[in-house]
Amino acid sequence: AAERLRIFVRGWKAYFRLAQTPRVWQRLDEWMRHRLRAIQLKQWKHSRTIFRELTVRGAKPDVALQVAANARRWWRNSGKLINAVLTIKWADQLGMPRLA
Repeated sequence: AAERLRIFVRGWKAYFRLAQTPRVWQRLDEWMRHRLRAIQLKQWKHSRTIFRELTVRGAKPDVALQVAANARRWWRNSGKLINAVLTIKWADQLGMPRLA
């Protein structure tokens, strides 16, 4: 899935490369990473799994517990709380292309 997304985004960026809109690219890049984190939380499904995976990746136990307590609120949880855990480096490792 990451390969298909990479091809699509790279072509889209090449098509619109003449546009002088760096802030738009940055906001779209942030939104795509937010969406990727939400999908990851949704795949982990259960609060036990979310807590375990976040602590393995270096989250503080209280932050992991707060995210796991609201396990079904993927979009809300994929924001600022887990930015320090599921970072840009994590998205790069998955093969997520950067726009900005």
